[in-house]
Amino acid sequence: MTETEIAAAPFLDIPDVPNLRDAGAGVYRPGLLYRSATLNRLTDEGLQRFAALGVRTVLDLRSTPEVADWPDRIPDGVDYLHLPLLPDPTTTDRAWPEDQAALYPFMAETGGVAIAAAVRALANGAPLLVHCAVGKDRTGLTVAVLQTLAGLPLEAVTADFLRSNPGLGLDRGPVPYYDAAGVERLSRPVEAAHLHAALTHATTAHGSLDAYLRNHGATEADLATLRTLGPA
Repeated sequence: MTETEIAAAPFLDIPDVPNLRDAGAGVYRPGLLYRSATLNRLTDEGLQRFAALGVRTVLDLRSTPEVADWPDRIPDGVDYLHLPLLPDPTTTDRAWPEDQAALYPFMAETGGVAIAAAVRALANGAPLLVHCAVGKDRTGLTVAVLQTLAGLPLEAVTADFLRSNPGLGLDRGPVPYYDAAGVERLSRPVEAAHLHAALTHATTAHGSLDAYLRNHGATEADLATLRTLGPA
């Protein structure tokens, strides 16, 4: 799929779920992999529309305090997996880098278990939605790994990753928000160089992206299955 084709893929109009879109990007069959921001604000109408997507598993990459303050609202029968991609404040005092350039390699270093869980969940062959708080950094890295494993070229992976900027209104600059502690922060646009640094960190530290995922809990069978889930 070309950069133009990815850019033309629509955002899905479900009330109060920003940045929601099919993330298959031509390497996974449509309706198998979705990404979004948090699902805590789903309206009744939105819940019905979300159910119609057929998602069977939601993977929530947020921290425990984020989940406690803003729990997801999901349809009955959908499996919910909560695996923090960044160090969880309830179990460690390891601080998250504030600088985006430092954050991305840090996410690759600390998020292997959560990203490998996304691999295992997708390998089941049931539709999966991955999200974090606003659906751009933690989600962006996880989806980029899934797309790369299925053979999407880096240029196309990057183009899809950067779509979070218009999807969240960040193409006009940083947007203020309040974190789980009530502190006002800025949500910053995603940048290609940051994603590339995270992917490079994962591969150089383990020898390959496959090895990175195997070392964090994915199996050879999981990785092989992902490469068979493309469009018919």
